[in-house]
Amino acid sequence: MNPLKWGLVPQILIGVLLGAVCGALLPGLAQPLGLLGRLFVGMLKAVAPLLVMLLVMSAIANKHESGADGRKSLLTLMLYLVGTVSAAVVAVVMSQLFPQEIALTDVAEGSPPVAVTAVLSDVLFKLIDNPVNALLSGNFLGCLTWAILLGLSFRKASAVFKDNLQTLADGVSDIVRYVIRLAPLGIFGLVCFTVATTGLEALAGYASLAALLVGCMLVVALLVNPLIVFLVIRRNPYPVVFQCLEESGITAFFTRSSAANIPVNLNLAKKLGISEELYSVTIPVGATVNMAGAAITITVLTLAAANTLGIEVSTTTALLLCVIAALSACGASGVPSGSLLLVPLACSLFGISVDIAMQVVAVGFVISVIQDSAETALNSSTDVVYTYAVDRIGPERTPAGD
Repeated sequence: MNPLKWGLVPQILIGVLLGAVCGALLPGLAQPLGLLGRLFVGMLKAVAPLLVMLLVMSAIANKHESGADGRKSLLTLMLYLVGTVSAAVVAVVMSQLFPQEIALTDVAEGSPPVAVTAVLSDVLFKLIDNPVNALLSGNFLGCLTWAILLGLSFRKASAVFKDNLQTLADGVSDIVRYVIRLAPLGIFGLVCFTVATTGLEALAGYASLAALLVGCMLVVALLVNPLIVFLVIRRNPYPVVFQCLEESGITAFFTRSSAANIPVNLNLAKKLGISEELYSVTIPVGATVNMAGAAITITVLTLAAANTLGIEVSTTTALLLCVIAALSACGASGVPSGSLLLVPLACSLFGISVDIAMQVVAVGFVISVIQDSAETALNSSTDVVYTYAVDRIGPERTPAGD
């Protein structure tokens, strides 16, 4: 059988296996082969802002007068918030059951925000960014703001203009599909470079901490998310949960970028038969604010630092940490390791100095090859899971891909 005729996921798994073998046996090829991975991620990042702006603009301009999709979009955003806070709660409980201590040695570089207001201020300024700069810098909040405003304005435009707008959006979507076909090759390069340059020995010293982080994310992905979806649609949630983990989570695991995975999620949402008017808004928003994995990372690393320093964590403080972690996670960028520099923000709740907190960030970077990959897989796949759940409220409907 011709492997080129296999589905995308089997091809990606083959790319993962070949990349791992090549990285272990031929480390000298890591740099040239790694270029394939960087080019793949770069292409996704390049097309994603334009795709988001055109899809949202076209969806709003062409949407019907019914307010049902607006209400569903709001409900999806509420699920994002519930899921992110729930993830932080899971992280607190798991950290209490399996307390961690970490070696605070090297100080990492960076300038983290010093208060929750800094995160909120950054979000507000991203919302009002210049549209050209938003496209160039990959500011999805800015792209969404202008897409929504222009989409509302274009509702008054002629039918011909709206059709042309939809044609333009469809054209960019076709480009995205071509890029996604290169995923097996790109992920092959990413895995090869990671295995050759990092290896497993670098993670051995922090295996317990990495295992706790991944364990929390698995609990959220396999227990919390299905429970939330079941409460919304009152049907077995696991088929769609597993499909989203397979088709969105795998690519997000290796690209390590929620922003780069937006085209993959949009394609998956269409395959699942979700309303385009819903997913064209909620998927891009989710890549920015639905950060359950980031909330877990922030909470676990903060509590590990507190435990290492012998700081007692009360129930009230733990609950406050969940809220701060959720808010901080919403301000995390959709790029690799974007959540780590928000750890000092949560550490400040316990009076931990910035210098010590940045050492915790350094530990995070050591295990980021596992932590950030699992985090992004959870974040990105959850975007589609919650959007699907809200879209399926009401009478039973069969996904388009079934």
